[in-house]
Amino acid sequence: MMFERRCVRRGFVMRGIGLFLGFLASLTMVPRATTAGEGGTVVVVYNANLKESKELADYYAKRREIPANQVFGFDLPSNETMTRKEFQDRLQQPLLKKLEKAGLLAFRPDVKPTGKKNSTEIVRPVEAAVRYAALCYGVPLRILADPKLEEDGAASMRPELRRNEAAVDSELALLPLRHSPIPLFGPLLNKTFGATNASTLNPTNGILMVARLDGPSVEIARGLIDKAIQAETEGLWGRAYFDARGLTNGSSKVGDDWIKGAAEITRRLGFECVVDDRDERFPVSFPMSQIAFYAGWYEYDGQVSGPFTRPQVEFMPGAFAYHLHSFSAQTIRSATQNWVGPLLDKGATATMGCVYEPYLEFTPNLAIFFHRLIHLGFSFGEASYACQPYLSWQTTVVGDPLYRPFAKKPLTQHENLLQRKSKLIEWSHLKVVNINLANDVPSTELIQYLMDVPELQQSSVLLEKLADLYFSGSKFDEALEAYKKAARQPSSRQQKIRVTLASARTLEFVGKQEEASQTYQQFVKDFPDYPDLAGIYRKLVSLAEQLKKPGEKEQYQRELDRLGSPLPAKS
Repeated sequence: MMFERRCVRRGFVMRGIGLFLGFLASLTMVPRATTAGEGGTVVVVYNANLKESKELADYYAKRREIPANQVFGFDLPSNETMTRKEFQDRLQQPLLKKLEKAGLLAFRPDVKPTGKKNSTEIVRPVEAAVRYAALCYGVPLRILADPKLEEDGAASMRPELRRNEAAVDSELALLPLRHSPIPLFGPLLNKTFGATNASTLNPTNGILMVARLDGPSVEIARGLIDKAIQAETEGLWGRAYFDARGLTNGSSKVGDDWIKGAAEITRRLGFECVVDDRDERFPVSFPMSQIAFYAGWYEYDGQVSGPFTRPQVEFMPGAFAYHLHSFSAQTIRSATQNWVGPLLDKGATATMGCVYEPYLEFTPNLAIFFHRLIHLGFSFGEASYACQPYLSWQTTVVGDPLYRPFAKKPLTQHENLLQRKSKLIEWSHLKVVNINLANDVPSTELIQYLMDVPELQQSSVLLEKLADLYFSGSKFDEALEAYKKAARQPSSRQQKIRVTLASARTLEFVGKQEEASQTYQQFVKDFPDYPDLAGIYRKLVSLAEQLKKPGEKEQYQRELDRLGSPLPAKS
């Protein structure tokens, strides 16, 4: 697949298994908020009119050990929208009062000079026992525009920003500032944007990190909790996929820069990473396997597309998936509309999206998000708010805000997996190889590292990587053998598709047309529902021509006719 570009470069030399692991030890994290007992830093909000909402709130509180006096129910609309007045009267102000009454948030008046003789009193948040708010399934998603609302200064704003509709999450994030007048029109600067010290993301600095446990069903919302905790325990493993557009100029280039920046960070931190630089999205036939991370952007009709339309998508437990589109979260209660709902329905654990048109510059900076989450060990909530340049706007954050998949140091995690004899050690070995590649270790030395790994011969993940390394070093016979071994090992369906096709392409490349044809023939038997069977049959037609087998060529042409994709007539 010509559009595929693996983010693998060659890098820094370290010899011997022990020395290769040194790169894992070198991955240190900036001091952050402690993970122990973090349940006490969360306030849980549910819709008192929905039984499922309260049940989910109780379940989350139990799993995260959140005190019962920090779980609040409110009389809220049952659909995804609420008016500005409903938001203020039924959620914003009641929650603020409960937080103050429970001693979870404290304020103090502060006199601020405004001139030589004048001053004004500002009420500031000075103490906070909570940092996060988790909104449970049933809490509305969007605040409707209020055409009657008037505000000083609104007329001077850019016309496209002269709006007061917003995401409930983004508006509620400014709850610590509600004792002070803040504008409702347009986006407001997030003063904690780009934070590298997670402790600054605190109500005393004017921000409450709000995320929602939500989705197309309450069962899916419950799964966000379970999968987050599973990934914290076992690690977030898998592959990363980034769908850029290949832009080199123009106002939209910044979106591509964020995607590519996120990909580079992920690559350097050891994940197997693929970037699509075409303007089109990943096609439905793309073998997107074992997904730990997905980030893409811009879809013309705003609906989920490509591999995510397949009946089964291979999201790993804890996976983060994000598609930047103006209305990606216009609804999240649908498993088929927009992007956020379908991604959750297919198995993503955490995501973000836009409820109304945000405009590109006011959306999350993905490079910052990935750096904070993976490298600095931020929680999902912390990374989500450190990467948002503006609040009181259109971004909603979906997932357990406490979810912290990279709290453990990589070397400690690697050693724990070895001690437990966990199958997941294959992913940690893959991370070792990729981190060394990113630091200029020659592929020949990493091949030897893999050959010394006891798990190699039973690991489709490591055998595929070994094959890739052999191929990059022009050792095609060795690459073929490794691809074939990988295909024979138990693996995910999409990985098996990928390594089988890689084997067939390699056979073509080295001139073994007969064996390549046999591999493609077996492929269509093994994967009769592959979305691009026509592409496989075209390869078989071409190979039959090269092998001078007119009978086989006619057979494959008939298959193309059956699929409604005949070969074009030759001029």
